Amino acid sequence: MVSRRISVISQEQAKPFISALGLDYGRKRIGVAGCDRTGLIATGITTIERASFEQDVEQIQQIVNEREVQVVVMGLPYSMDGSLGFQARQVQKFTKRLAKALNLPVEYMDERLTSYQAEQLLIAENRSPSRHKGLIDRKAAALILQQWLDVKRANSRSSVAAIEY
Repeated sequence: MVSRRISVISQEQAKPFISALGLDYGRKRIGVAGCDRTGLIATGITTIERASFEQDVEQIQQIVNEREVQVVVMGLPYSMDGSLGFQARQVQKFTKRLAKALNLPVEYMDERLTSYQAEQLLIAENRSPSRHKGLIDRKAAALILQQWLDVKRANSRSSVAAIEY
């Protein structure tokens, strides 16, 4: 009996690179993260001090243009019970306007505990969380984007089918 293997590669794997932007939206600041071209590693880029919607979009648009962003990943703050509270609805409202202004697809990623994780990373680096709010937002954005990249990679691996006969 001859055994053959046929691999089916999804279109996602055929892409040469991915450029995604992760955002951690807050009332005062927006943490921004990007990924390397392979889509493996997310890193914090900057923190945008909130001004007006137009100014926020202008700053995000500049980053989108520089990095040739294909998709925006927005952290969605679910409540611990999995429901969408007031802040999550505010994020959705902002995101809807942002997607339209940028003319880019936006995907949500559960951001529960990312700010807490970011604070713990700062504490591990012997830095004061209260003095580095912007850094926390950037790190939280990177955690959101990294989670999205990991899920995307896991899903693309599962779309590779091996058929034996």
